[in-house]
Amino acid sequence: MRIAYDVTPLSHPRTGVGNYVLGALRGMAEASSGEHQLVAFGPVSIRGRPLLDEALDGLPAERELVAVPFAHVTRRAWSRLGRPPAERFVGRFDVLHFTDWMYPPQRSGVRATMIHDLGPLKYPEKLHPRTVRMHNANAEQAKRCDVVFTNAEYTAQDVVETLRIPRARIRVAHPGVDPAFTPDGERHDARRPYAFTTATADWRKNLETVRAAWRGLDDDLALVALGDLGYLPHERLPALYRGSAVFIYPSRFEGFGIPVIEAMACGVPCVVSSHPSLDEAAGGAAVRVDPEDPEAITAAVRDALARSDELRERGLAHARRFTWLETGRIHLQGYADAL
Repeated sequence: MRIAYDVTPLSHPRTGVGNYVLGALRGMAEASSGEHQLVAFGPVSIRGRPLLDEALDGLPAERELVAVPFAHVTRRAWSRLGRPPAERFVGRFDVLHFTDWMYPPQRSGVRATMIHDLGPLKYPEKLHPRTVRMHNANAEQAKRCDVVFTNAEYTAQDVVETLRIPRARIRVAHPGVDPAFTPDGERHDARRPYAFTTATADWRKNLETVRAAWRGLDDDLALVALGDLGYLPHERLPALYRGSAVFIYPSRFEGFGIPVIEAMACGVPCVVSSHPSLDEAAGGAAVRVDPEDPEAITAAVRDALARSDELRERGLAHARRFTWLETGRIHLQGYADAL
């Protein structure tokens, strides 16, 4: 198969979606062993092009990328106008896989996309109207796809119930854990024991409730929050996980929750929101807690510290189930089934 894959999210500093895009591409490259041809494509900003090239470095994929002054406007205009077809820029392909950044037209071949979560549709009042409009448009496009990938069974069921896409057209491709996330290696030094959370001021990530919980914990542990550190390159995260005594993920809603399995892979006991969207990431290897209850979070952190050895072993075993190779295999099989 010749697979044209939209890589435009990699033109911005990498977060969850970008990490998934890159991991899935690497997994497909490894799984195909040269049998299939990957084509990375998309219009990107002039400033974002170096980030994209750096992310794709070493990936065995053809690059059909165009740097333009107003990339977002270009992507949305291409999507809305419905012309010219992607074949004009990419050549012939068997599969076109678009992300939630654009939905380019195509003449033929399998049409595929990924839905990470339906948060913008379920909680539109919490997001910028432009973000909501963009995700609503892409969700409508997903209904016309031959195959739709989700990163969790929870999201797959949400897609069936909300968008009415038949379950037979959906493939669940869990994310993987990058090799850098292991118990061995550099550890962040906060000069005292600390808990780490990737929570930010974003409503969904729920940092304010963790801060409220810390009134009962500050004498025991410092709190290191990603929301206070600003954007950190992906390669700096393993040291922050490893150095922590406990990892806290208090999200109110997720697509999957990649940081949970990253922390587990680093050998850190985890306290994870009890929202069902995090069931697959947490498995039976975390202390679950009501994300709206600061006192419950305080108690859960103390419980995780007391059961540290047990949770560490269970977490390591759980995290080993998630590999980008398997993610890539599921993508390739999903495309092949739709041909």
